[in-house]
Amino acid sequence: MQNLNLRAQEPDPQPPAVPAAMRAIVYRGTNRLALETVPVPEIGDRELLVRVHACGVCGTDLKKIELGLVEPPRIFGHEIAGTVVRAGRLVSRFGPGDRVAVYHHVPCRNCFYCGKKLFSQCEHYRRTGTTAGYAPAGGGFSTYVRVMDWIVEEGTAAIPDDVSFEEASFLEPLNTCLKALDTADLQAGEVVVVFGQGPVGLLLMQAAVAEGARVIGLDLIPRRLEIARNLGADPALDAGDAGLGAAIGRLTAGRGPDLAIVATADPRAVSAAQAMVRRGGRVLLFANTVPGEVIPVDVSRICMEEKRLIGSYSSSIELHEKAAGLIFGRKVRVAPLVSHCLPLDRFDEAIRIASHPSADSLKVIIQP
Repeated sequence: MQNLNLRAQEPDPQPPAVPAAMRAIVYRGTNRLALETVPVPEIGDRELLVRVHACGVCGTDLKKIELGLVEPPRIFGHEIAGTVVRAGRLVSRFGPGDRVAVYHHVPCRNCFYCGKKLFSQCEHYRRTGTTAGYAPAGGGFSTYVRVMDWIVEEGTAAIPDDVSFEEASFLEPLNTCLKALDTADLQAGEVVVVFGQGPVGLLLMQAAVAEGARVIGLDLIPRRLEIARNLGADPALDAGDAGLGAAIGRLTAGRGPDLAIVATADPRAVSAAQAMVRRGGRVLLFANTVPGEVIPVDVSRICMEEKRLIGSYSSSIELHEKAAGLIFGRKVRVAPLVSHCLPLDRFDEAIRIASHPSADSLKVIIQP
């Protein structure tokens, strides 16, 4: 992996003038991306224009690109951190020069689903609140992004001076991990197995450790296992080892873990997790987000062994402050997860690296 030095940047007291046009990575269809010049978005009275400094490449966007799950054209990228360059005349919380990280979804808080705290199922939540043009799709893979009013109010966080833009871009992905742990009802002292120690798996692992769990990290890539150990996995084991089941049995008094989290898209991990957890344990699916995907499940384990199969998707507005506190206080360390920082004109390389995990890759961040 690259030896990256992620350092916080001083606020710019006089942000540069905003041009009329900017560069953006435009999705033009299945596996078709192009670096194009597009208009800089206009903003309303309650909105912000943010100069993007860091935007993480998310697996959800990769699936949309590779499988053509949405209609083009779009500008993706939703793990956004940057500097405010324009603020609408009715915005009071932020102004030009402020360093911010932004979410792209915020729920209404008033509907049936919000009442049950199923925020990601809220119709308002599904409205994307950041855009660089075209149908709103995040917009972080561009020089500037428009932040809509409801995101300004409840989905924008000020970045402390000692935190880099790259670190701050992890707020939304960490929030999704915290929500997953809440959904799985994680308790302190439980033993958790996380299948996959990629960027999301390492976030889940650290978040579970922060909640007082003992976490066993599983992966096939030795370098990722080494990083997992350094960040708190106890232990980190080769997922392909023939003696894996016996090793985990020794760590759990022969019962199996209380919770298994599937943070890899490999469908085989689901049945492995279901077999591994103890009777009455839980399996949480985190990475299975392709519509229509069907995988085999042993329903007798759900019924006779009372093992629960759970899903979790996206973030929770109730966890914004917790995610910020963990990252800004470096209780969850995200800088070691960044393997590549690439400019817009190397977007094809960024997508290729993020789509094909290797010993030298973890989180890929685009720096417009």
